[in-house]
Amino acid sequence: MRNIQPVEIEHAGQHILYDASLATQVEQGLDACRLLQWFDETYWRARGKLKGEARGRGSAFFFEHQDCEYVLRHYRRGGMVAGLVEDRYIWTGLGNSRPWREWHLLAAAHERGLPAPKPFAARLIKSGMFYTADLITHRIAAGVSLAQQLTAGRQEQAVWRKIGRVIRRFHDAGIEHADLNAHNILLAGDDAFLVDFDRGRMHAGVFSKRIRNWRRRNLQRLLRSLNKLGGQKETFHFTSGDWHYLLEGYRAA
Repeated sequence: MRNIQPVEIEHAGQHILYDASLATQVEQGLDACRLLQWFDETYWRARGKLKGEARGRGSAFFFEHQDCEYVLRHYRRGGMVAGLVEDRYIWTGLGNSRPWREWHLLAAAHERGLPAPKPFAARLIKSGMFYTADLITHRIAAGVSLAQQLTAGRQEQAVWRKIGRVIRRFHDAGIEHADLNAHNILLAGDDAFLVDFDRGRMHAGVFSKRIRNWRRRNLQRLLRSLNKLGGQKETFHFTSGDWHYLLEGYRAA
């Protein structure tokens, strides 16, 4: 497993954080100007490299470069505040920014061998008291969300146990997914992955009451997501028995 090499640069008023080891691998001589083009979906569209798009709170674009696939995501707000400031965040420093925190959290997950997307680059554009931002990660090959799978049909007990084990691995590493839901769990072959770690956190210690509380809240959030989707969709194959198998996997990990 290649070690991630974080490098920060500033160019033309834009801050970039990227994995230097990967930059060397994917494109020799990848300088700041060319790296900025990676954050422009029209750049990839014009070259026929744009492979798809996923719509949710914000759009994620899938593009291909030298036989590798990536995901480009623009940070957008959710909830009521999105109508006022769709994609702007208050500036409190690079280290506190959404893309920097998510990039480093994904790097920590990768270094621990956890099933999450490997980060490539983040970009932040500061304007007065606010900033906008983007993130590029590796795409999980053939990944389909748990929500999509459950809309299509029932999942085997083994799948639910596997999901429980994967969540437990992140929890044991002290990594909290801030929005654990059925859309942010991907199934790919025999593997399960967690994606979209915006606002995620790294916790120290594993035995305190506070740690047990955030783990419990994390699981409860996922259960609410599954129940909500079950109430919204005409066909959604989720039962209390499925949740039981997920918890079996979580507790056995």
